[in-house]
Amino acid sequence: MNVSKVTDGIYQLSINIENMLFEGLWEVPDGVSMNSYIVKGEKTAIIDGVCGWDGVPEHFYDLMKQMDVDPKSIEYVILNHMEPDHTGWIEDLRKFHKDFKVLCTKKAAPMLEAFFNHTENITVVGDGDTLDLGGRVLQFAEVPNVHWPDTMVTFDETSGTLFSCDAFGSYGKVDHGNYDDLLEEKDLLFYEEEAKRYYANIVAAFSMFVDKAIAKCATLPIKIIAPGHGVVWRKDPNRIIEDYKRYASYQKGPAKKEVTVIWGSMYGMTEMGVKHAIACLEKEEDIKVNVHRVPQEGWGHILGSAWSSTGLVLAMPTYEYKMFPPMAAVLEEMGKKKVQNRKVFRLGSFGWSGGAQRELDDINTRLKANWEFIEPAEFKGAPTEEDYKNIEAGIKALCQAVREAVK
Repeated sequence: MNVSKVTDGIYQLSINIENMLFEGLWEVPDGVSMNSYIVKGEKTAIIDGVCGWDGVPEHFYDLMKQMDVDPKSIEYVILNHMEPDHTGWIEDLRKFHKDFKVLCTKKAAPMLEAFFNHTENITVVGDGDTLDLGGRVLQFAEVPNVHWPDTMVTFDETSGTLFSCDAFGSYGKVDHGNYDDLLEEKDLLFYEEEAKRYYANIVAAFSMFVDKAIAKCATLPIKIIAPGHGVVWRKDPNRIIEDYKRYASYQKGPAKKEVTVIWGSMYGMTEMGVKHAIACLEKEEDIKVNVHRVPQEGWGHILGSAWSSTGLVLAMPTYEYKMFPPMAAVLEEMGKKKVQNRKVFRLGSFGWSGGAQRELDDINTRLKANWEFIEPAEFKGAPTEEDYKNIEAGIKALCQAVREAVK
């Protein structure tokens, strides 16, 4: 676990989690950090406690010593968000300090009882409420549904630090250089890409609420953003705010001048068409192309690419009168995450019967994706020369539609 100084009176405790599925679902090949913060005035508060750590309480005492903090002096535990990756220290703190006070939103309090059987010393706070630590004041603002309904942010009026929990967060493990002013541009671009995928996986369905949260936070004189996952932004906090504004706008599109190819094949017939489609796309030099195969690649990366793409190529065979099942599962999740208003071209093989398009149309209608379809290229068995021409025509039409939408 890393201990670092954010600014005067504020410290970060950060632990990297690797070799896991985040939320039990999303792959994080480059890990993810879980960040907690100590704020010192005359009194001390801990903001967001990550999952339990090894060596409790000895390890915790050692970390506190590095910050010149007596663990028993932690009077307040501020829970911006009740998800267990931000509240796991509740049980550990009770092992050696039973008198701390919890501050959380009205919707978080019953979850605190349900998750940890904690019902004592709870103060419910909401918009505009404050906590005076003596020498510094913390202000609270509710940002519901970013991404749970109980969520709030905490703002330190002294330093201008916004403790944003899941908002403005990203995947990617961190070290002692967990600050934008200590990172090179290539590192910042890495974390921004990780932030986009994090957003697409975790926050995307709640983009409307992200916009509201950003508008509410805009009223605060923010100088530092300290999220629950990823980099602390203290040189240019507006950079990650603008990123999140852009990510939120991708929900209803248009997004970037990108096309994401998502494909699956059973016996290689659809794959033949996919290879031709990719070759055609590669001739379109002004359009970025992302390619993902299902079920070989995880949903998290596919969602990340699709979220920033204005165009989609969906290539799958018909399977027992319906769509190739791994493709159907991914598209269902994309619909639930509200990847909306995309330009879409579909191609694929069938044997004795078609049916994939009917299921795709159903997903589009039922989940209100509002995808605009180019005429599909569906072929029996292996693609013929005529089918290849249809695929090429479909790709050209898709790319033109993407250009027009982005323009």
